[in-house]
Amino acid sequence: MHIAELAGKDPFSRRYFMEMTAKLSFGLSLSVPFLPRNFKAQEGGKAKNLIYIYLSGGMTHLDTFDPKKNSDVMGSTEILDTNVDNMKFGMHLKELAKLGDKMAVINSMTSTNGAHEQGEYIMRTGYEKRATIVHPTVGPWAETLLGKRGEILPDSVLVGQSTSNAGFMDPSLSPLPIADPTGGVPNTDLIVEGERFDRRMQMAQKLGQQFSDKFKYTGPKSYVEYYNQANRLLKSDALSAFDISNESNRAEYGENRLGQGCLLARKLVENGVRVVEVVAGGWDMHQDIAGGTGDRLPELDMALATLIKDLESRGLLDSTLIALGTEFGRTPDINMNSGRDHYPAAYSCILAGGGTKGGTVYGETDGMGKKVKANPVKPEDFLATIGYGLGLNLEETVYSPTQRPFTFADKGAPVTALFA
Repeated sequence: MHIAELAGKDPFSRRYFMEMTAKLSFGLSLSVPFLPRNFKAQEGGKAKNLIYIYLSGGMTHLDTFDPKKNSDVMGSTEILDTNVDNMKFGMHLKELAKLGDKMAVINSMTSTNGAHEQGEYIMRTGYEKRATIVHPTVGPWAETLLGKRGEILPDSVLVGQSTSNAGFMDPSLSPLPIADPTGGVPNTDLIVEGERFDRRMQMAQKLGQQFSDKFKYTGPKSYVEYYNQANRLLKSDALSAFDISNESNRAEYGENRLGQGCLLARKLVENGVRVVEVVAGGWDMHQDIAGGTGDRLPELDMALATLIKDLESRGLLDSTLIALGTEFGRTPDINMNSGRDHYPAAYSCILAGGGTKGGTVYGETDGMGKKVKANPVKPEDFLATIGYGLGLNLEETVYSPTQRPFTFADKGAPVTALFA
């Protein structure tokens, strides 16, 4: 049961919100301190913010950003010209085709992970999934290497999922999970008077501190810190940053989870949140690829195109890196169920804003979209490229609780050619 479900049952108090948010966020975390070296900044992109849109299920590359002339491969999907000569899209991406000059398309993604869980894991952490450790996603890494940006709003937010974690890093670095982008932060109604609420908070924090002092264990200390962060947020006006109900261009993003998630992401970075991940499912199209793309691609087209234009109109596109990722592509062969199956050997990802070179097509697959012909990019390279764009030190070592050394994106090689 997640926090959004709990919110619908009873009018829980603010104290319950903070307790459940902390518990859910810490679900997979190990509460032992990490020991980073002294950080030294490196040359990189100029992005101050990141919006990472993750399409769960495996977006088809052939029907989107890497279409081919072969009709047997393409099925019913037709090729669409963009406003960049050497950049072609699938026919459902009409609005994005007008913005090709603002996008960097990577058509040479390649991986060995053909299963959803493993593929998503490496695309969001830069590491292969292991049974012995949980690796952090981009948000906790950015806060660790760059420092916390503000006192009230979290440094990172995860939209579209009800739980989050900081991997082997301190649990207080966990992104704030927002399952429903239209619901704001759940469980925030105050049902007791302010003084009584404050007394309860002081008591809870005192008990947590006593436990931490007695057992010399960092878990309770991290829990207390996360509790304090939640308390500061709930007592501030910053909660309005999570409310998109009155946004004038809400309909332009699309009245669906992906569109509203992108709108919330724009509002959050506008209010100072450094990293926002937007996770949206529905891309595992083993059956009826024509129907699946006919449903999902117009939503993606509308949401991403509006996000790019919206950020640009607010003067935020140059400072905000937009990344679009997925765990793998889909097979060039259309199966007996008129769908496409998992295909990690070749797929596409997108970057926009944040100092990237618009109008760029990087890498190439063969005429069937089956093999990468030039400039292969692995998942860890894609994550390293994101880190480079944010100015993270990709050589900075952070140690896990077992004193194992880790770097952002597992020493992936950033595609620096994508940046101006």
